[in-house]
Amino acid sequence: MAEYPVTPDQRYFVVRGRLWRQTNPALDSTTRDRLVSDLMAARRSVRDAKDDVEKRVQARKSVNDAKVALGERGPPWWNDGSRDYNRYLARNTPYADWYATLEDEK
Repeated sequence: MAEYPVTPDQRYFVVRGRLWRQTNPALDSTTRDRLVSDLMAARRSVRDAKDDVEKRVQARKSVNDAKVALGERGPPWWNDGSRDYNRYLARNTPYADWYATLEDEK
């Protein structure tokens, strides 16, 4: 997997200028590994559902459920009241100055 820049507070990684929430670091490795395995299985189910709408809907729900359990979706895993910027362009967030330094390095 390619290395993506991670925000200084470790809450997000950046792909093509967009912030994506990191997995909850408080998860123990056994739980995290199980949830990642569930996520990968759910993604395979989405792929394999092809034209079966009902199976595809259920598979996508399973993907979402795994991502919520990992902390990548749903309520943020941090509890300091900071706003969640998941899926925002980094340049449109408080991380803009930090991200600009990365862009300057290119």
